[in-house]
Amino acid sequence: MTTQGQVITCKAAVAWEPNKPLAIENVQVAPPQAGEVRIQILYTALCHTDAYTWSGKDPEGLFPCILGHEAAGIVESVGEGVTEVQPGDHVIPCYQAECGECKFCKSGKTNLCGKVRAATGVGVMINDRKSRFSINGKPIYHFMGTSTYSQYTVVHDVSVAKIDPKAPLDKVCLLGCGVPTGLGAVWNTAKVEPGSNVAVFGLGTVGLAVAEGAKAAGASRIIGIDIDKKKFDIAKNFGVTEFVNPNDHDKPIQQVIVDLTDGGVDYSFECIGNVSVMRAALECCHKGWGTSVIVGVAASGQEICTRPFQLVTGRVWKGTAFGGFKSRSQVPWLVEKYMKKEIKVDEYITHNLSLSEINKAFDLMHEGDCLRCVLTMLE
Repeated sequence: MTTQGQVITCKAAVAWEPNKPLAIENVQVAPPQAGEVRIQILYTALCHTDAYTWSGKDPEGLFPCILGHEAAGIVESVGEGVTEVQPGDHVIPCYQAECGECKFCKSGKTNLCGKVRAATGVGVMINDRKSRFSINGKPIYHFMGTSTYSQYTVVHDVSVAKIDPKAPLDKVCLLGCGVPTGLGAVWNTAKVEPGSNVAVFGLGTVGLAVAEGAKAAGASRIIGIDIDKKKFDIAKNFGVTEFVNPNDHDKPIQQVIVDLTDGGVDYSFECIGNVSVMRAALECCHKGWGTSVIVGVAASGQEICTRPFQLVTGRVWKGTAFGGFKSRSQVPWLVEKYMKKEIKVDEYITHNLSLSEINKAFDLMHEGDCLRCVLTMLE
């Protein structure tokens, strides 16, 4: 039975209000309009960004909504004018769009894209400024232009990466956010060279991906910094060569790293979203050339600070979104690298649960023993 052109009723995890458990509901998913793609989501992973919005601390957070932005699935139908994907294609929805036409895309200087941001930032589709999700006629907001905690979702065509159909979707779903963010922070944003000394603050999924990227780039020392000493045994498998726990030292962590590295590291990466750690990450960089990349997303309203002399004397402070990767053109390349065993993905997956267990999955994520939990969407 064809579902194209029809409203689909399916299961989704709905965030009705901040901090209340997600509810598994029957949602109606409207057909895609012009420039839109309806995707059957088969697997989705959890990310701290979902939890941040769910917590109510995100000023862009809208309720009720369907969260989720790290997933993989199969195109069910496409709207008018969509030419790059067709029903049956295997895809990864990408919160970072790539239209190739806007000022950002044409600049050659950034992976940010401005085409649909005005709509995705307020939980709707660009065509009619409305949602494609509803429950008994009540609209449910989209999230990050992806909303992957639903068995079917509708996304803009500029936010869909077509991938190799041989790639296992229960693994490559991770290439929709965390792993590329870490790898790209090293390869695209910092451009780490062989022989470099690197410090990674925060050894979650993104921090471990930074370590993996640094190892691949030929870094000689990769210092992992975390307050959870259990992380080190895992981190060694991703390339971390030394582990520092700030709680083991009386001195500020930046001074500890400077002392360890004869003046500081060549590159540092903050993968937590803590503004005081961002300062430490900058100040542990070597005078004259050290570069620090902010990868973690701090809470709204937070501000970073340091003494201007830190920058006057040659340190560089940078930020990165999705690791600087252009989504539609480069996510398929990352999938190919995974298929050739050139990057890790499976190793980040510590738990597998079903959609109905999503609240348990978030509990696991907050407990610290979980890197990525992948949910099977077909109940």
